Amino acid sequence: MVKVGFVSLGCNKNLVDSEIMMGACKEAGFEITPNAEDADVIVINTCGFINDAKQESIDTILEMAEYKNKKCKFLIVTGCLTQRYKDEILKEMPEIDAILGVKEMLKLPEVIKKLYEGEGKLQVFDNKATFVYTSSTPRIIATPKYYAYIKIAEGCNNRCSYCSIPLIRGDYVSRYMDDIIKEAEKLAKGGYKEIVLTAQDTTKYGLDIYKRKMLPILLQRLSEIDNIKWIRFLYSYPEDIDDELLNVIKDLPKVVKYFDIPIQHINNRILKLMNRRTSSENIKELIKRIRSAFDEVVIRTTVMVGFPTESEDEFEELYEFVKWAKFDRLGAFMYSQEEGTPAASLPQIDDETKVERYERILNLQRKISLEQNRKRIGKKYEVVIEGRDKNNFYIARSQFEAPEVDGKIIAFSKRKLLPGEYVTVKILDAFEYDLVGEVI
Repeated sequence: MVKVGFVSLGCNKNLVDSEIMMGACKEAGFEITPNAEDADVIVINTCGFINDAKQESIDTILEMAEYKNKKCKFLIVTGCLTQRYKDEILKEMPEIDAILGVKEMLKLPEVIKKLYEGEGKLQVFDNKATFVYTSSTPRIIATPKYYAYIKIAEGCNNRCSYCSIPLIRGDYVSRYMDDIIKEAEKLAKGGYKEIVLTAQDTTKYGLDIYKRKMLPILLQRLSEIDNIKWIRFLYSYPEDIDDELLNVIKDLPKVVKYFDIPIQHINNRILKLMNRRTSSENIKELIKRIRSAFDEVVIRTTVMVGFPTESEDEFEELYEFVKWAKFDRLGAFMYSQEEGTPAASLPQIDDETKVERYERILNLQRKISLEQNRKRIGKKYEVVIEGRDKNNFYIARSQFEAPEVDGKIIAFSKRKLLPGEYVTVKILDAFEYDLVGEVI
């Protein structure tokens, strides 16, 4: 039996795509292996969002190509990098045997069969195609048995001037709500306690097919499913977080009090150049509203430094804003010049300035994170056990930590605990990113 190994890079949305490709391969009769050295075919699902992600994808392709000197017969690459550079990638990287676009993932088994039949250097793309998976699409969940992602939409209509995602993924396409509910029910029956809704922009869910924002209603319906404990949604744009959504989150115990809001900047001129549909005033007001609406809440954001034409004063405005907002979690990244985007033609900031601004923001956020974490000392939280660290302490996560991206709770316990078990932990100490607690 042909063994197929997968490497999934980038975001959780990409991971869902990899899970679908694994499901398609298994249904076609292939065996899925977690070990590259055992694989007859290696599939790399790439990211192409910014330069660092592209470089990671290229490095991974070259690393996996080394296995062709051993057991691996074919190397297949898909994802955002191939969609973006389909005309160049096979020429530049002869190690690759086939490439697929982001909308052709279900054709992967067919591509593998063609490679074994002697066809080579395959390119499978259909720019007119659309692909939105459904609850009946084969899928092998790659996350631990207690949480799973549900992608509720494909593509993006925001058209931020720096972002290549719409060029790669196309327009925003929502999944039908009944189908999302069916998938969530299936996951709940399978023992998954935490559902993580993801999309390029979850807050615009439903606008295209229902002509109104439907995330609040979706959250309500998901909350009615038995056996689901936590419901989380990621990537919510500030202009679409309204009172209806805030009230639903406040009223539904299963919906975690956690907001992931990528704001990118606070200066109004830069926001306009970014084609962001909000303002400094609205962002600040939103943060006040969220903080006043909940007894305890976590706000995560991302900011961009070194956007074209960003002046020192405009960066200082962002710096002071971060100091004022005291985000519980903050990710920063340096602007990446992406060809084909409007921002790429603007006057660019030099790399040295970008790095300096990036380091200043991160150094500031380290202090803020420690300050915010210390506020949790003495409090008790329900947590899910995720495993043990090298010192044999338990690694846990509360509703205020999103999987894969946030810090952890390091927990002491007098009794043996299992991954996926929910227990109560009292926080005893705090660090910049992680907390220490004791199971009670």
